[in-house]
Amino acid sequence: MYEAILIAGFGGQGVLSTGQLLAYAGMLEGKHVSWIPSYGPEMRGGTANCGVTISDSPISSPVVSEPTSLIVMNRPSLEKFEGSVVAGGLILVNSSLVDIKATRKDIRVYYIPANELAEELGNARVANNIILGALLELTGVVTLDAVEKSLREVLPAHRHNLISINRRALETGAALVRQSKAARAG
Repeated sequence: MYEAILIAGFGGQGVLSTGQLLAYAGMLEGKHVSWIPSYGPEMRGGTANCGVTISDSPISSPVVSEPTSLIVMNRPSLEKFEGSVVAGGLILVNSSLVDIKATRKDIRVYYIPANELAEELGNARVANNIILGALLELTGVVTLDAVEKSLREVLPAHRHNLISINRRALETGAALVRQSKAARAG
């Protein structure tokens, strides 16, 4: 198993913490992992992305230049990174904030209204974990349980009260793509 994931959006959308969750979950499952953050000068509102590689074997380079999966939380990220995804790869689009469609025909694309779904759950800040749940369901790169355990490492202690809503967000994203896959197959 080898998954090179690029996560991109604005600062404050949980882009970097989503990558950390994946990396911790991979470590908990005994896999080889790398996580490289990249962000602009502003922590909130500037651009941010990170590359996460999770593999059953050693990773030769931590740089994710040809992602197998791409999570885009905003339109500029889709415009910038769509072309870098490998043929046959996967793009997960936050359709709450991205008002265009991916143009490539050689990849799988799922449009997830992450912000709306997060608001329905009662916390707009869990939109990133809705998309992460979808990624877990579609790739099986790590388990949802491992990501939940990783929340204790990534979230500061005073935010551990948010672990249950983050778990619900992960489950919401996974359920959404399960329904979508069933509809595509039917």
